[in-house]
Amino acid sequence: MPHKACQNKGWIERLREAEAWVEQWPEELGEARSIQDDLRWQVVCRDEYCGPDLIAGVDVGYDNKRHVAKAAVAVLATRDLRLVDAATAEESIRFPYIPGYLSFREIPAVVKALRRLEIAPDMCLCDGQGVAHPRGLGLASHLGVILDMPSVGAAKSKLLGDHDPVGEQKGCREWLYRNGERVGQVLRSRTRVKPIYVSCGHLVAQASAGDIVLGLTTKYRLPEPTRQAHSLTRSGIAVSAERNAG
Repeated sequence: MPHKACQNKGWIERLREAEAWVEQWPEELGEARSIQDDLRWQVVCRDEYCGPDLIAGVDVGYDNKRHVAKAAVAVLATRDLRLVDAATAEESIRFPYIPGYLSFREIPAVVKALRRLEIAPDMCLCDGQGVAHPRGLGLASHLGVILDMPSVGAAKSKLLGDHDPVGEQKGCREWLYRNGERVGQVLRSRTRVKPIYVSCGHLVAQASAGDIVLGLTTKYRLPEPTRQAHSLTRSGIAVSAERNAG
């Protein structure tokens, strides 16, 4: 994995900035659209990170009866994919379900879960989109920008774009294009199993995003950080189909 410039801000400082964002969280579509329009231009799709040695897998499930989102974070060491820390948190859902605005339902719970970690990660890997999103600001990009840290999106389904057929063997990949622009990769993470859709979240180049995800994938379709986070969200909580809506 490439080694580039480290982040200057400390983990606690970046968490506080993210919490400040959450305190002003929108509740209406117009506000959310304005935030996306502003933040999308702050996304950087080039390698600006150290390591990473510790990657936090992020996943979110829903308890629709209680109207809460449950976020889970699993921090793994990239050297041996050993789980070194984990946390969960619940938060009341503040934003309506609107395709393309999923991050506004999930980030408050994710930030709360990140605050409960005892070990600071170097990068976030989200079960969701990065820039392969209608407005270029999926969950991974939104989270990466407000945390000012590297992030990658590894989604189970495609929101947009076109690509050539992907080979059936693990490791095969093709670029995902939108209007001629590369917005991600379609990666076969397990032989003869549906591919996953990988894109830059923030401070990670598109090519590197695919390499990182493949390096975190074992015998399962999902990379280990998000697979283990997903297991935590399944503990007593239902995962809604709206997770595929970006």
